[in-house]
Amino acid sequence: MQKLAILGLGAMGLPIARNLGAKRTCDSETLVAVDADPARCAGLEGPGLVATADPAALDGAEVLFLCLPNGDVVEAALFGGDGLAERLAPGAIVVDLSTIAHAQALAIGRAVAATGRRFVDAPVSGAPAGAEAGTLTVMCGGDAESIAAVRPLLERIGTSVLHMGPAGSGQLTKTINNVLYDINIAALAEVLPMAVAMGLDPDQVAQVVTTGTSRSYASQYFVPRILQGRFDEGYPMGAAYKDLVAAAAISAEHGFPMPVTAAATATYQTALRQGHGDRDKGAMVLPFEGLLGVKVRSGR
Repeated sequence: MQKLAILGLGAMGLPIARNLGAKRTCDSETLVAVDADPARCAGLEGPGLVATADPAALDGAEVLFLCLPNGDVVEAALFGGDGLAERLAPGAIVVDLSTIAHAQALAIGRAVAATGRRFVDAPVSGAPAGAEAGTLTVMCGGDAESIAAVRPLLERIGTSVLHMGPAGSGQLTKTINNVLYDINIAALAEVLPMAVAMGLDPDQVAQVVTTGTSRSYASQYFVPRILQGRFDEGYPMGAAYKDLVAAAAISAEHGFPMPVTAAATATYQTALRQGHGDRDKGAMVLPFEGLLGVKVRSGR
């Protein structure tokens, strides 16, 4: 019998849990899904699947998936008062799907190894829609044997499962991916208001930047929402800021010049300082709209 477990049933964790449970390959496999909020557990059910707010249900898991907000929460779950890492089955594999800093992933990996368990950092990309569809990109860091052991499970949640290198490589890759995404959104945030201030029609500009050579996932996702003034459908800026902090730490430690990233970070920080941390990244446009006295809205 194999006991699988997942801790964290938020916007990503809940659909990941569904796919892990729905695609089980044998009757002896069980999946325990745990979240501190009982409301998130409601309705999550299926053969061999138990959803509960009781963390004791994670005891003895042979593979534990974590889908948590940040590295500090991951550390607290594994090594805090409940000592979850010590309660897993001997030799268990901890698969961290969360997005955390590279250095913190390395430290957590060492601490997990000290308990006799194994650690794989495996952040994902694809947003909640990809989690629902089971089409995530999974970026793995760790030893080849551990990743081979969990690959069939990761293929239940993603269509692209990549071994990026040794421990921490998954988080390093995710940081690169997210920072490029942030730079793209920051560029849209300052250029779109400039286009409107110069007299261009927002709808027509939007059509160009979502279909022309400048198109990207960021423009195709955020520009239509900016046109409608909708800034509450993506991951909150305040929570996502950790990616830029992680990039800055890497830049400082290794002396890598990253001027474009620094400029995008300043745009991000401006939006946060103006109180938009609870809004999604598209809200980076709001400070520039204020500066230029325009609105990038449909049908203006």
